[in-house]
Amino acid sequence: MEKTEAKLELITKYFAEFSPEQLQQLAALDDLYRDWNNKINVISRKDIDSLYEKHILHSLSIAAAFEFKKGNEVIDIGTGGGFPGLPLAIFFPETNFHLVDSIGKKIKVVEAIASAIGLKNLTTQHIRAEEIKKRKFDCVVSRAVAPLKELWTWSKPLLRKMDDLQVTDESVTIPNGLVCLKGGDLANEISESGTRPRVMEIFDIFAQAYFHDKFIVYVPFMKR
Repeated sequence: MEKTEAKLELITKYFAEFSPEQLQQLAALDDLYRDWNNKINVISRKDIDSLYEKHILHSLSIAAAFEFKKGNEVIDIGTGGGFPGLPLAIFFPETNFHLVDSIGKKIKVVEAIASAIGLKNLTTQHIRAEEIKKRKFDCVVSRAVAPLKELWTWSKPLLRKMDDLQVTDESVTIPNGLVCLKGGDLANEISESGTRPRVMEIFDIFAQAYFHDKFIVYVPFMKR
């Protein structure tokens, strides 16, 4: 338990306003992911000891840069073991998150972990993003799934245009578009995508060495 509390300090160092329930949910992730990772490899074996930094805090960089509102609908494309969607669902309990992946066993892990910690605002689907029909979302999130060009191609049909009043709230930004987590030199990838994203370096948000050369990329959705 002491180890988990120490790992949680990495999260609470940057986020102060968690409820007791949210802290319990975050604390439970350590044992749950370790247990499931022994059955199904959803996280690199060498990274499991860095779960709170490399997966949970990394996912929550989106929460540090943006805010989702009550009733917003967010889809996580290629969620894998539940990142970034599951930590974001803990952080924003009044926002609805739909986590999808083409690998069924990974979705089963996400479902089991979400159920174990009592997440009520998270749904899952075993499907490829490009196969989703007749559903719209306010925002798409994704982490290390595909080049920006493909991500944007998959995202556009899934997005609904939000009211301008919803996306502007004084000092915070409610994203309406694609928000993805990426690393390395993005110049060619952005150029090939034909998009003009807002790029934020995560090290400027979380001063941890791991986040050097890791970025949040936001492509707003503009209906033509």
